[in-house]
Amino acid sequence: MKKNNNSVNILNKKAKFEYEILDIYTAGIVLRGTEIKSIREGKASIAESFCEFNDRGELFVINMTIQEYSHATYFNHAPKSERKLLLNKKELKKLEKEVNIKGLTIVPLKVFITENGYAKVRVALAKGKKIHDKRETIKDRDNKRELARVKKNF
Repeated sequence: MKKNNNSVNILNKKAKFEYEILDIYTAGIVLRGTEIKSIREGKASIAESFCEFNDRGELFVINMTIQEYSHATYFNHAPKSERKLLLNKKELKKLEKEVNIKGLTIVPLKVFITENGYAKVRVALAKGKKIHDKRETIKDRDNKRELARVKKNF
């Protein structure tokens, strides 16, 4: 009973404004039954979330909110628990090295469902922007918007 559920597309809109994206990875995520059902309904948020390594070198997404499934009984999940991300060892070692040495962060950008029905998280290795970089981003966005308006009038 596979159904094409590509309509699920949970984004972290703040990430590209707050961080300079250096590298992007697609990771699997370990979920329980009611968590995947809530994600398929689109009831999840990664706006305030980030990724961290534990002492065993495993990557976890922290602060990801998956609302409780509406049709579940007392077997429902906790909305804000740590969820393990699945990457291969080579990618995990590289990410851990970058985070520890260069002081970079790992930020989730997007949660989506594949054609096979698996939930995936697109994570980015990112560097925090300074205030003047954010101002520059706002200025560029305004300039593009103004240019589009001028082109539309002609």
